[in-house]
Amino acid sequence: MKSADLSSHRISLERIRQASDVIDPVFLNTPQYNCESLSKVLGCELFLKVETLNPIRSFKGRGAEFTLSRINERDLMCASAGNFGQALAYACRKRNVQLTVYASVKANPLKLERMRALGATVILHGEDFDAAKEEARREAKRAGIRIIEDGLVAETAEGAGTMGLELLKLSNLNALLIPLGNGALFNGIGRVFKELHPSTKMIAVQAAGAPAMIDSWKLKKLNVYNSVSTIADGIAVRIPIAEALTDMEALADEALVVKESTILHAMKLLHAHAGLVVEPSGAVGIAAILENPEQFSGKRVATIICGGNLTEDQMKQWL
Repeated sequence: MKSADLSSHRISLERIRQASDVIDPVFLNTPQYNCESLSKVLGCELFLKVETLNPIRSFKGRGAEFTLSRINERDLMCASAGNFGQALAYACRKRNVQLTVYASVKANPLKLERMRALGATVILHGEDFDAAKEEARREAKRAGIRIIEDGLVAETAEGAGTMGLELLKLSNLNALLIPLGNGALFNGIGRVFKELHPSTKMIAVQAAGAPAMIDSWKLKKLNVYNSVSTIADGIAVRIPIAEALTDMEALADEALVVKESTILHAMKLLHAHAGLVVEPSGAVGIAAILENPEQFSGKRVATIICGGNLTEDQMKQWL
């Protein structure tokens, strides 16, 4: 299979390669291995790429590090469900940059605590992530401060794309199941594979209670929801990013949505068979295999364990 012509794609393979040289090594070359016990349960050869063993317990450090390496502002804003805010706060603290994060009043309290501990000013606004982001945009414009939008800023996807370069070492994967939120994770990795190993099927996965990105991708137009209802807060997007959807057009082969009960089952399986504490967003790839066993039977597949920020109560309740 020939690779697609991606020469004009917004996400640059050259910059993804550059990102591998400038991102803090603490976020790079994360474990990726065949989880044999879970492979037997699921009926496929399953590889896990574990992005939780770093100071912020998620993959977001890659995109934040690369973004900060390319700008010079001393004051920044962002909106976050928690993980991107932590990542940006970590990168800003190293560079003496002041960061203000807008988050929902319902955001994960552990993530809020960690953002503050890393030096960010955290402002709570709105009932969900997208409401917080809209307020952050208004305030950034009023104050004349640059806002970094995860998935919109190309560097956030290019930083995440370094995972794709690492995953290529697994060789001959039939499919990659990637959690889909604002698109940085999926589009970064997809950009690498579509050019360098196009035979690997790129599958985006969302929670059924927050399917705005997948619905928009399927309809080929922006599909905005009034609300979301999912425990997978890290990918609970209500208002898709148009640019990220355009990025997906050349990169996604398929998209799946998964039920809440299946996400919880997947989290428990990852805990039991891999010893991992995984937040709901990081388990949706396993949930997709559980709900589509015939599609992945006997296949060589991989998924990204993209975050592991659970509160103590959540661990007791869910695991």
